[in-house]
Amino acid sequence: MTRDIALGLGWAPSACTLPTAEQPLRVAEFDALFTDAVRGVARPEPTRLRLELVFSPGNAARAAELTARENGCCSFFTFTLTIAGGGLTLEVTVPAEHTEVLDALQARAGTGRPA
Repeated sequence: MTRDIALGLGWAPSACTLPTAEQPLRVAEFDALFTDAVRGVARPEPTRLRLELVFSPGNAARAAELTARENGCCSFFTFTLTIAGGGLTLEVTVPAEHTEVLDALQARAGTGRPA
């Protein structure tokens, strides 16, 4: 387990190029998205996480902007945002060596969901 994951920062492994001081801010941005928009979490495969988001243009834009920035510092993530049939889904995939990062992301998304 990487040092950052062990410290509770979640998905910020040593491979992340985001400055350490900015990592808690990024985690807070994801937590806010999870709290405001996630209404379902599924793990169809060990390396893939599916987040069902509340459908709105604002949530789509917010998820796209945040995941684009995240991919800039943690390029091992693959984010796929799908808008179809009145639904909004964010899928996150990682290589097998980063499943613990996805585990941490799933745990945060699951606790961030609105009641």
